[in-house]
Amino acid sequence: MLDHVSIQVDDLAAAATFYDAVFEPLGYRRLMGDEHAIGYGDTFPSFWIGTASDAIPNRQSHLAFQAPSREAVDAFLAAAEAQGAEVLHPAKVWPEYHAGYYGAFVRDPDGNNVEAVHHTFG
Repeated sequence: MLDHVSIQVDDLAAAATFYDAVFEPLGYRRLMGDEHAIGYGDTFPSFWIGTASDAIPNRQSHLAFQAPSREAVDAFLAAAEAQGAEVLHPAKVWPEYHAGYYGAFVRDPDGNNVEAVHHTFG
């Protein structure tokens, strides 16, 4: 079980604009932050972006965020596209993961693979 995840970004303002837009359809928002770091969540900041603090080149991370519905996944994808994000995989069912796995994958401004996923079981 994770408490929180934090990634370093090259441009905090650009990353914040992206995450503000794509988190809104998922029900997440900025909860804390300053000029160095911003925390997102619904009631507790569980995802953080922070200004890069070292010279290590950015390595792609995969971040998957829960969506409350398939429609929210679609809205996430539309918000990401409106921000100019590269679409890695459009929203669809991924039966290779499980029969009710509905997800979309995009690149954030720092090159990370960001996914919204809704799980239907039963």
